[in-house]
Amino acid sequence: MLNHKIDNRQPGILTYGLTPPKTNHEPGKIAEIARRQIERIQDIGIDGLVLYDVQDEADRTDQDRPFPYLSAMDPTEYSKNYLDAFDVPKIIYKVVGKETPEELARWIESDRTEDRFSVFVGASSSKQEVTMRLPDAYRISKERNEKLRFGGVVIPERHKAKGDEHLRVAGKQQNGCSFFISQATYDVEASKNFLSDYYYYCSDNDIPMVPILFNLAPCGSLKTLEFMKWLGISIPRWLENELLHAQDILDNSIRSSCEVFGELFDFGLEKGIPIGCSIESVSTRRVEIEAAVELAKDIKAFMRGRLRGTIGVGRR
Repeated sequence: MLNHKIDNRQPGILTYGLTPPKTNHEPGKIAEIARRQIERIQDIGIDGLVLYDVQDEADRTDQDRPFPYLSAMDPTEYSKNYLDAFDVPKIIYKVVGKETPEELARWIESDRTEDRFSVFVGASSSKQEVTMRLPDAYRISKERNEKLRFGGVVIPERHKAKGDEHLRVAGKQQNGCSFFISQATYDVEASKNFLSDYYYYCSDNDIPMVPILFNLAPCGSLKTLEFMKWLGISIPRWLENELLHAQDILDNSIRSSCEVFGELFDFGLEKGIPIGCSIESVSTRRVEIEAAVELAKDIKAFMRGRLRGTIGVGRR
């Protein structure tokens, strides 16, 4: 169970991420979308389903958004009203900056008898006005509901620029974060640098390391690549060139993702860092969604094989 794996800091956790449907859909259409989503992923064997709390993020960059922003359903509402039949733990992303302390406290205190999971998300940029900051959200959660396990977002690429992402993660752990999920990962060097500094800092300060789930997201078109870059996903220049000139950009990105994750997972096993994986498709194109599902199956088989002492990423 997910709570057991998090509490025992086990490697090999696998989650799959979904963006809730747009708010302009009729209830019947939303129910149909939920049915199709469940059918696609129900046989993967994931440990948890991640549901994103979508922000506009227009104030994060001056560049035009490649796709128009359309508001999505609240992930808690979508989970309760449309995904209840899918019996896996739901990890609800919660943008805390748009909540008042009273609103967040009510949400945290709901369903207090159940094991719940969330990732608290702060402001998308320093320009964004917020009603609450992450440390306050952590404090309220610890005070109001001990059965809510909350995690945080880790951005290894930020470590390349500032060199302190491991300190951010350790500080969030001290405030109660019990796991972390990264943004989409293509830069293996930035991720390994972060993991190395995280490992030695935790070792030197007697801090237990918590599960770090690296996010993988296939890129199947130049439009998707443009959107990923707009989202702030770091793609090394050499890899961007390979994707831009590939005959099959989707196959190339999946192969790169498998190689990156394989190296990170093995590094984690060597150091005793509990590495896991979260898969998503940032695109609504069917071919990219189906590729994400197959990637999740491959990564699950790879992690299981590595943990059993065998090899072979991308082989089932």
